[in-house]
Amino acid sequence: MPQLSNSDRDAVLATAAAMADAARQATLQHFRAAGLMADTKETDRFDPVTVADRLSEDRMLEVLAARRPQDAVRGEERGARPGTSGLTWHLDPIDGTRAYLCGAPTWGVLIAVADDSGPIYGIIDQPFIGERFEGGLGRACVTGPMGRRALGCRGARSLDQAILLSTFPEIGTEAEGAAFRRVSDRVRLTRYGMDCYGYALLAAGQVDLVIEAGLQSYDVMAPIAVVEAAGGIMTDWQGRPVHEGGQVIAAANPQVHAAALALLA
Repeated sequence: MPQLSNSDRDAVLATAAAMADAARQATLQHFRAAGLMADTKETDRFDPVTVADRLSEDRMLEVLAARRPQDAVRGEERGARPGTSGLTWHLDPIDGTRAYLCGAPTWGVLIAVADDSGPIYGIIDQPFIGERFEGGLGRACVTGPMGRRALGCRGARSLDQAILLSTFPEIGTEAEGAAFRRVSDRVRLTRYGMDCYGYALLAAGQVDLVIEAGLQSYDVMAPIAVVEAAGGIMTDWQGRPVHEGGQVIAAANPQVHAAALALLA
């Protein structure tokens, strides 16, 4: 796809910001509310969805329909809609609904726009803390309680000095869990339960690795844009593009990426 014109770039950025603002209002309306209930999408395990998930995506879709009806969209809750512009928006209205249900502020809203080559811009937004991480289209920054700061991943260090994040200790299949533990056993520190906020922390230079499995495109598109804009790397466990999700490794630099990838293989 040809490079965006300045006017198209500005329109995309403004649309993404308006969508993130709308999702903030929708998610905070129900966060830590008494009696918040969740349905489950699956019968064999608890995969929660709440009224806030659906409301957040609906509000973002309203913004998109008003501002850029020519673009396609893939959302977690409302599915896909075709477009004619060559751009597709990938929306996760609440990444980390389990954390949301617990009142923990590690969930986030994920917004990404992609062309045929992959994501060109993404937002990881944490409404309760008020932090917005942006990557792509010339941006690599976080805006929040500490003001506006540039994003930048950590420099190279040995694997035994690295910090690793993941959402679930029981990652993926039995084989995937064993591969993950090979890395976890070698790093200095492993922490769990961060959802999309883990990728934001990697882009902010706080940690070295995020390793997960079983993800979807709307889980990864925004983190890819933010992590890569901050100088990091995000691939599957074989080092290939990971735009459709699945097994995911995000790394602060090529050295720690290669060291972890060798253990995952």
